[in-house]
Amino acid sequence: MSLLIPLYVHPAEDPGAWRRLITPAARTHAVVLNPANGPGAAPDPAFTAAARALRAAGAPLLGYVDTDYGLRDRAEVVEDVRRHQKWYAVEGCFLDRVTATAEGLPACRRLVRELRRLGAGTVVLTPGVHPASGCIRLADLTVTFEGPWPTYVSAFTRPVWTARHPPERFCHLVHGVPEALVPLAVRTAHERGAAVCGPVTGEPPDLWAELTPASTGAVG
Repeated sequence: MSLLIPLYVHPAEDPGAWRRLITPAARTHAVVLNPANGPGAAPDPAFTAAARALRAAGAPLLGYVDTDYGLRDRAEVVEDVRRHQKWYAVEGCFLDRVTATAEGLPACRRLVRELRRLGAGTVVLTPGVHPASGCIRLADLTVTFEGPWPTYVSAFTRPVWTARHPPERFCHLVHGVPEALVPLAVRTAHERGAAVCGPVTGEPPDLWAELTPASTGAVG
């Protein structure tokens, strides 16, 4: 099991949630830091301390950055990644709302290359759906499902071309999972070709504000 954990609750509001990530940190694919829908305008001391503790425990850290489906200025995206690196010493970036279209691939490719030159060791793209097939080669990991548990159970489809790529390149983020079904959600992601997953019990508007047994290492 490899978990991607976008824990977006503020460490000062729920320090226990962040402390509970320490024990399974070394077995975590990555923890996504999101102080203010991105790095914010200045370093947040609470996130600085939380990032330091997780890093010391062995958890890879990614900085959240919104790309607005390719509409956001590339320089702004790069600056957000730079701030994450400087303030929270993240190892890479979690690019949210990435375009899924073939037409958007060239711009996305240029962005990823620039972030690599900046020192982003891990790049995660999050279109939230299966994108044009060429997108998978751009990043280390692509989130090809992001949505509620009922939709994941009843309406998920997997394009044939995904079988040409290793499961380690795919991630499914599922919210609204009943706590008793979290182990099933983990198994389902693996059966559907995603070696990385992030099942959470949260519902809108705070999808990623809580940890599940999977996130804290209680599910094997």
